[in-house]
Amino acid sequence: MNLRLGKLADRTPVRLTLALDPETAAALQDYAAIYQETYGEAERSETLAAAMIDMFLASDAGFRRARKARPTPASKGD
Repeated sequence: MNLRLGKLADRTPVRLTLALDPETAAALQDYAAIYQETYGEAERSETLAAAMIDMFLASDAGFRRARKARPTPASKGD
């Protein structure tokens, strides 16, 4: 199976709380199950969501341009 999100590397997390609607939460749980079937390792939905957000931000060219143009970029963890 081919997932858009590759196998996650080791990482040190920064805690952030998000509220999801029930449909998004259920889809994320399903993604976690398919991830485990694909890679043979379980990952928490929270961990996968963080990687998905990271991928989304990295792929948004408009965001990258706007962030680069900011006078003082936000530090990691902000």
